[in-house]
Amino acid sequence: MSQRELIVLGTASQVPTKLRNHNGYLLRWDREGVLFDPGEGTQRQMAYAGVSATDITRVALTHFHGDHCLGLPGIVQRINLDRVPHPVDVYYPASGEVYFQRLCNATVYNRTVELRTHPIAASGPVEATGAPFTLTAVPLSHPVEAFGYRIAEPDGHRIVPERLRALGLRGPAVGELQSVGTVVHQGRTITLDEVTEPRPGQRMAFVMDTRLCDGVHELASGVDLLVIEATFLDAESELAAEYGHLTAGQAARVAAEAGARTLVLTHFSQRYRTLDGHRAEAARHYDGDLVIAEDLTRIPLPPRLRPPTGNAR
Repeated sequence: MSQRELIVLGTASQVPTKLRNHNGYLLRWDREGVLFDPGEGTQRQMAYAGVSATDITRVALTHFHGDHCLGLPGIVQRINLDRVPHPVDVYYPASGEVYFQRLCNATVYNRTVELRTHPIAASGPVEATGAPFTLTAVPLSHPVEAFGYRIAEPDGHRIVPERLRALGLRGPAVGELQSVGTVVHQGRTITLDEVTEPRPGQRMAFVMDTRLCDGVHELASGVDLLVIEATFLDAESELAAEYGHLTAGQAARVAAEAGARTLVLTHFSQRYRTLDGHRAEAARHYDGDLVIAEDLTRIPLPPRLRPPTGNAR
């Protein structure tokens, strides 16, 4: 059975607290492990969460503010120290190339692993060779250049066992039908379409430091899992706009309008000792599966939606 879940390594914004480490989020997607925004202390949080360097296949940075990237030197060096047996793809805003190079070359270490770099200069799909999904970067609105990321699995089909039984198909005939697309059974040709139903691909979006903008809505549209910053509460909405952030209420309204199935709020300002206000504010606008992220929690992608009965052939 495939494993698809978000492992939260840190939930603090600019300043970490006793309970909240700087940012860090590992998305497990089958054999892929996408590490988003490794802030300071991410390597230690990985140890607490039971995540190893070999789990990381890709690293995606939204921007080059310290709370989103100061953990990168440790991650890069740990990947090399552990001699991770595969190349690691790294995505980041192209305008921050000088910072990326400084972070990757912060100290002396033995380089054993290939980092395949993908500097992003514009909106659109980015190279994700070998991944079972497409990865798209979309510009956000922050005082420095920032991109959000969207992961989307292609739509497909699933075999409906009841339809196989109704046609008397079993064993090698089913294998032939799957590999060829048709099979001759009891004198007639049966197509794959006759025994399948649509299987929607799963989708996830990662939206960090940003004001409300078109990119936020584009990323969030129709996703199964929306991980989005909620640095402030609505009472500080002017402050949020000034510094390029969202409030819990704004993030929840985005999720509701986008039809997101699970909403994960994170990136909380140190001014909030508890997050009860974030939960209450978000719940006023969003009635789906609401998660107030905590360090070291695991959040599964929601189960696939089944197509409406009326779509059955």
